Amino acid sequence: MEIRVEQPCPQCGGAVTLSAADRLLSCPYCRVKNFLLTGGGPFRYALPNKAKDQARLIYAPYLRFKGNIFSVSETGVSHRIVDTTHEGCGLPSLPASLGLRPQAMSLSRVSSETKGRFLPLAIEPRKIFEKATKLHNLIEGSNGGEVYHHAFIGETVSFIYLPLLAREDGLFDAVLGQPLMTSSGAMGGQPFQPHWQMKFLAALCPRCGGNLDGEGDCVVATCANCDSAWQIGAEGLERTACKILPVSKDQAEPAMHLPFWKIQVKLHSLQISTFADFVERTNQPLAVRPEWRRMAMQFWIPAFKLRPEIFLRTGRQITVSQRQFGPERDMRMKAAVRPHPVTLPLSEARQSIKVMLAFAAANGRAVYAKLPGAEPEVLAASLVFLPFSDRQHDWVQSHSGVSVNKSILQFGRNL
Repeated sequence: MEIRVEQPCPQCGGAVTLSAADRLLSCPYCRVKNFLLTGGGPFRYALPNKAKDQARLIYAPYLRFKGNIFSVSETGVSHRIVDTTHEGCGLPSLPASLGLRPQAMSLSRVSSETKGRFLPLAIEPRKIFEKATKLHNLIEGSNGGEVYHHAFIGETVSFIYLPLLAREDGLFDAVLGQPLMTSSGAMGGQPFQPHWQMKFLAALCPRCGGNLDGEGDCVVATCANCDSAWQIGAEGLERTACKILPVSKDQAEPAMHLPFWKIQVKLHSLQISTFADFVERTNQPLAVRPEWRRMAMQFWIPAFKLRPEIFLRTGRQITVSQRQFGPERDMRMKAAVRPHPVTLPLSEARQSIKVMLAFAAANGRAVYAKLPGAEPEVLAASLVFLPFSDRQHDWVQSHSGVSVNKSILQFGRNL
């Protein structure tokens, strides 16, 4: 479900249309770039309404969840793409979901200029997530078996408010003008809260003051002036270690660089601290070499969104292929060829480690049951751009031969 949001530029006031996934506003009028930061909690949007007196509006909250749900049970790794809205204030007259309205209309961002009252969220977000998981048959295994682990990866959580109009003859849907209740009663609610206010942060490098480069849905922006990378955090920009894997002399020049989070971990309960341990515990069809026992275990997680099965397959293949990679070097932004934007933050990549471990295990049942106690100890993390060559319909990684379909890569930008 693609949601469009009308957002005025904080610099010139020009109207800019963004996707709900965008975190970087690039104004087409004044050319100024700003990061969008939430003042507290998720982003908040409202459906357009027909009310003449905006001060009389009452906004009912709907929690929108969009992302991938992964579950590890006795039968293996399951996954689903979920995009849903769920009524969150408990009024019996409201529809359970907003249906197609969020994608059929341009939403407005809730701000301090939004008049009216806001009903509080009466349902815990965790229960809504659990309901979405249960609806997609991921709470229990397909055969009713025990679930050892589940995770939400790449999720977007936001509020979408349905405007209601309380009149003497009842409560009305302010979008369609249809009656919902014959009596509005004492609806209560609260005005806009200051900590909900979205903040703008100029897309300037904190290190040198140069302009940062990035696309609307990126979570990491780069500075070509001082060769640094910055991840968008809740409090602002945080420096991110960024490397690039060069190609050897006998390899063709890359046509694209795709980003991966390289996360060095120890899994004490599974006794995995080296790459050799990983190969043995997951029963990979490889003969362990002595030098692998000196290689720290590193999971390579795609730093860009993909369909769940492609995300798992690509991460597993690159993780297993790390034995073929040579030393990395510091990133030179101008040396990267068509760098793909980083759309999956490091926090989400960390959550996927246990799912990736389960998916990589050839002897799944020997690993699945140990997942509840297998909390990874993250020792280091960095962003690495890997070179990929153009092979008609696919991008092919130069060292390992791992391929990613071009259309699937593009589709991932809409997840």
